[in-house]
Formats: sequence, C-alpha cells, structure tokens
Amino acid sequence: MEQLASALGTVIVGVLACVAYFYGSNWLLDRVFPANAASAEKGIKNLQIAHAVRPWLFLGPALLTLGLYLVYPALDSVRLSFYNSDSTQFVGLDNYVWLWFDDGFRQSMFNNMLWLIFVPAMSTFFGLVIAALTDRIWWGNIAKSLIFMPMAISFIGASIIWKFVYEYRGEGSAQIGILNAIVEALGGDPQAWITIPFWNNFFLMIILVWIQTGFAMVILSAALRGIPEETIEAATIDGANGVQIFFLIMVPQIWKTIAVVWTTITITVLKVFDIVFAMTNGQWDTQVLANYMYDWMFRGGGDFGRGATIAVIIMLLVVPIMIWNIRSATRDSKGH
Repeated sequence: MEQLASALGTVIVGVLACVAYFYGSNWLLDRVFPANAASAEKGIKNLQIAHAVRPWLFLGPALLTLGLYLVYPALDSVRLSFYNSDSTQFVGLDNYVWLWFDDGFRQSMFNNMLWLIFVPAMSTFFGLVIAALTDRIWWGNIAKSLIFMPMAISFIGASIIWKFVYEYRGEGSAQIGILNAIVEALGGDPQAWITIPFWNNFFLMIILVWIQTGFAMVILSAALRGIPEETIEAATIDGANGVQIFFLIMVPQIWKTIAVVWTTITITVLKVFDIVFAMTNGQWDTQVLANYMYDWMFRGGGDFGRGATIAVIIMLLVVPIMIWNIRSATRDSKGH
C-alpha cells in the first residue's frame, strides 16, 4: 500500500505541476507582452511576440529533458569510448580495436542478428494476419484488445510471465512450467529450455514477438481499413480468391506501412535488454549488445570505456534506421 500511495502521489504531483506550469507560463507571458498596450501598434507587436514565444513554452521542457537525458548521454558516451576504464586516460581507438577481436562482442552481434531477422518478421507477419482476420469476425475488437494487452506489460513483467511458461524443475519433481507440462502430457521429457544453446535465443525472442504483435496489428489494421473497397471488389469480380486478394491486392497497397512497422520493431530489437537480463542474464550463449554493454559498464568494477564503446555501436546501428523511419513517415504525411 505504501508503494501504491507513493506512485499515486507522484502522478498527482506531476499532473498538478504540469497544470500549474501551463497556466502560470501563459499568465506570465500575457503580462510581459500584454495585448492591451498603450498603443494599438504596441499591442499588435506584443501579440506577435507572444504567439511566437508560446509554442516554445510547451516545447521547452520537452527539449530540455531530451537534451539532458538523451543528447548529452549520447555525446558523452562517444567521448568516454576514447578513454580507459575509469575515464582518466585518453586511449584513442584502443577500445574499438579490442571490440573487433572480442569473442563476447561477436557472440552478442550474432545473437542480435538472429533477433533482427526473427522478431520484426514474425511480429509484422502475425500482426498483419491477425489484423486481416479480426476485421472479418464480429468479435474482432475483443480479439484485438486481448492481443494488444501484452503491450501494456513491461518487458520485465512479460519475462516473469514467460519464466513460468519455460519453468523447469529437476527430475522427479512436479513440473509447473506450462511448456514442460504439455511435453510430459504428450509423453516427452521435460527440458530446461532456456539453457539449450542457440535454440534458447528463439525462446527469448518469442517473448518480444508476443509483445510487439499487438503494436503491429493496430497499425496494420488501420492501414488495411484505408484500402479502397473498389480495388477489392474489382479483384473479386475478376475471380481472385481470398489469399490472392490479401497478398496481391491488399499487401502491396500498405507496403509503406508494413516497412514502417518493421523498422520500428527493428529499433526496439537493437535495444533489447530487459528480456535477456531477466531470463538468462546473457548466460548459455544468449548475450546481446545491450546486456553486454551493461556488463562492461557496471559489473566487476565497471569499464566505462569499453561499455561506452558498445553503446556507441548500438547507437550507430539504430540511428540510420531511425532516420529512414522518420523520413518515410514525413513523406507519407505530405502525400508523396
């Protein structure tokens, strides 16, 4: 109850602070640049200045927060990547040379590539199929709500849920894990699934697919509803079946939206940390870049230089995809 009260109090204080800032900043702006000035010319000039300043009253806190918690850490990570473990000595490109030959980094890159291939593809595919199917049934909105629900769960919360799915108890003990219970019911032997090298990566990926499918479904469902009915009716008259209409008529018309969904999930995958940290902590060959960065940065005394170097690599992988995503969304909004 104490934690609940603390969280509720924080929300209330935050909302009241935002409201106070909104009204207070506007009140102050109107007093500094009053519209009812001594002369009409002065009043018009004050209105123009107030209109120019007012948007920055709202953008200012957001830009300040982004600069303080996003831009500055990114730039400082680049700086730290050229220093030694405790940031006291400039070492140039030594950290990047180390990274190139490091087995742990290569393992992390390989696993991240697996995540990049599997998660965006499966999430987008399932989201697209579910969006198309749920639009055809009367209880489609209920189904969409259930499928979207994992998006409301934190990655750590989802990992805890799936820990019970993959749970393994020693031989002779009752298996409480859902997957092992099913295996035993079918006559098989229970397994410690998340300790099986290579395949355990896919068991972890399924968690993120489960979460991101709801996001893909919502975006693609909206895109499917924007397809002109005339094209589908024409295809039906020409004798096309449901599968042909879906893949040859509907999918090409929403391809740009599919690409945006794909790249958005790709950015999430490149930064994946919580699931691996909570499920395996990088053991049994499941290490990924973000978790590897955390290990070097904060564990065993910490090595800020090497940890920052891995962070820079993650940033370099994310930024091009993010830029393409923003440009694509901007082109679509302008109708090009």
